[in-house]
Amino acid sequence: MASSLTKDSASSPVTEKTFLGHPRGLANLFMTEMWERYSYYGMRALLVLYLSAEVAEGGLGFEDATAIAIYSVYNAMVYLLALPGGWFGDRVWGARKTVAVSGTIIMVGHFLLALPTTVSFFIGLAFIAAGSGLLKANISTMVGHLYRDKNDPRRDGGFTIFYMGINVGAFAAPLTIGWVGQKVDWHYGFALAGVGMAVGLAFYFLGFRNLAPESNQVPAPLSETERAGIIKRAVIWLAVAAVAYGLVGLSGSFTIDWVLWPLTILGLALPTYYLVRVRRDSDLEPVERTRMSAYVWFFVAAAAFWAIYDQTGSTLTLFAKDNTEGSLFGFDFPSSWFQSLNPLYVMALAPVFAWLWVALSRRGKEPSTLSKFATGLLMIGGSFFVMMLAQTASAGGVKVTPLWLCSVYLIQTIGELTLSPVGLSLTTKLAPAKYASQMMGVWFLAVTAGSSVISLLQLVGAPTDTEWWFASQGAIAMAGGFAIFMYRKRVQPLMGGVH
Repeated sequence: MASSLTKDSASSPVTEKTFLGHPRGLANLFMTEMWERYSYYGMRALLVLYLSAEVAEGGLGFEDATAIAIYSVYNAMVYLLALPGGWFGDRVWGARKTVAVSGTIIMVGHFLLALPTTVSFFIGLAFIAAGSGLLKANISTMVGHLYRDKNDPRRDGGFTIFYMGINVGAFAAPLTIGWVGQKVDWHYGFALAGVGMAVGLAFYFLGFRNLAPESNQVPAPLSETERAGIIKRAVIWLAVAAVAYGLVGLSGSFTIDWVLWPLTILGLALPTYYLVRVRRDSDLEPVERTRMSAYVWFFVAAAAFWAIYDQTGSTLTLFAKDNTEGSLFGFDFPSSWFQSLNPLYVMALAPVFAWLWVALSRRGKEPSTLSKFATGLLMIGGSFFVMMLAQTASAGGVKVTPLWLCSVYLIQTIGELTLSPVGLSLTTKLAPAKYASQMMGVWFLAVTAGSSVISLLQLVGAPTDTEWWFASQGAIAMAGGFAIFMYRKRVQPLMGGVH
């Protein structure tokens, strides 16, 4: 930490303790997010492996298809719950309290996973999904609160530092939690994830005095009437669910499908409903409605992207375990380590891409937003064509070189760096004024929709260990990328002047 002479929003000089030239609270939020992501990605690196491992090996013994469906539904719910998570921060607890509560829920969830019982495992998974959704929507808001002036030149740099914390945690998690889970004991691995979240909470609570006062405020608190109405509806729906599942349980016909099917349908229906509701809102100006028409197409394309991208923790993890050599250049490693590649590539390539866009812009050659989006889809689709070749090479029980997956993750990361930032930017540009804040949550729903599609395919029996699985999805993504690029001049007018 250092001290520097800065100016506040009233332009009066004050002495402010800083972290790398930024408000000191950034250090606490950086560490909180880093350790939360450490716990999240560490657990995720083990999830499908544990679900599909034989009971004799300490796992739950699910079929691969069921394990992938559970993983996909879990991933879908994390991003689906980011939308009500933002609502809680704005209307119920404020960002600071919401993050404190959600972090505690996540920590408890990981420790429930560490207990060697099936019931506690699934309760813990629900806790982590709910806590992650609440936290995801609010901690980034708190970073913004640290900069009183929205035009503070340090603001973008602060978010860049914060983003690096995400990738540092995501990189370290599979290397440690993955190793402990696979080489020592599954439940010790899950417990280590809980310890990681506990460390993050310690940094968070110790740094309360460094956070902005705005983070402790509720921007639009619920009235007593609204609160009573919401509680009443929640109790009714919970009672209906309890009665329905109680009857199923008493009949002796309850299986995991009774959970997976409703959540999969919910993950597809809610994004669709929300987009249609926004598009048909009579308060929208004609140009806003046209922009939303354009956004729907981008949303569908993004869902296809994330459907493939988030299989790193499911189908690609199983391919790593079953079809890939566990050594390279004489060094042995567990299959969960492959999930450290993406954050490693992001940390290495993000500065390169940032420099590249600036350099091309100076020469007047920077690709358009539509071209970048199309490139992201082409790259993610291309990665699955590489996986198709890897699947072919592994026919007959042959274990292929790890370089196949190293290449796939590299291609996917390049696609992520061209599409993900562009998608966030497009969302802010195309969002109607009435839904300016909520549309960021809608962008996350593209992940929910994509993961729900993968869950649906597993529930209906689509095989993941075939060339067809990879080729069909790769073809869809690449077709979407080509369509956006070829018809970009027709799509552009729908964007209402947004470039």
